[in-house]
Amino acid sequence: MTHFSTIAVVVIDAPADGHEQEVAFWQTATGQPLQHYKKFPEYHGAQLHGKNLGFLVQRLYDGPARVHLDIHTDNLEAEVTRLEQAGAVRVQQVNGWWIMHDPAGLPFCVIPEEPGAFTEQNAQRWD
Repeated sequence: MTHFSTIAVVVIDAPADGHEQEVAFWQTATGQPLQHYKKFPEYHGAQLHGKNLGFLVQRLYDGPARVHLDIHTDNLEAEVTRLEQAGAVRVQQVNGWWIMHDPAGLPFCVIPEEPGAFTEQNAQRWD
């Protein structure tokens, strides 16, 4: 099915005991304040200046520190299916998006966007 997707967010996954230190560090490193999201309190984030790329620091409640990517799409099921055909595995659906693992077992997320959010100028078209 024709749809669009793009790598939209870089996410730093930080264990709970180091989360605030990570937020402070990445605010300094990026030169931008990282907003605390009330709807999802485990996240602090911002759009990077001059880029069509988001940046988040996520508080983990278990697991090691790591970095993962979020792929945004205008058709969640079509994108998840496409990625499964490429070797990814669905792990868990949370808050309307999918946590997946790539073939090496690394996590990433597939996040739905509103229809019409993407065009050939800001995302990859998949037929």
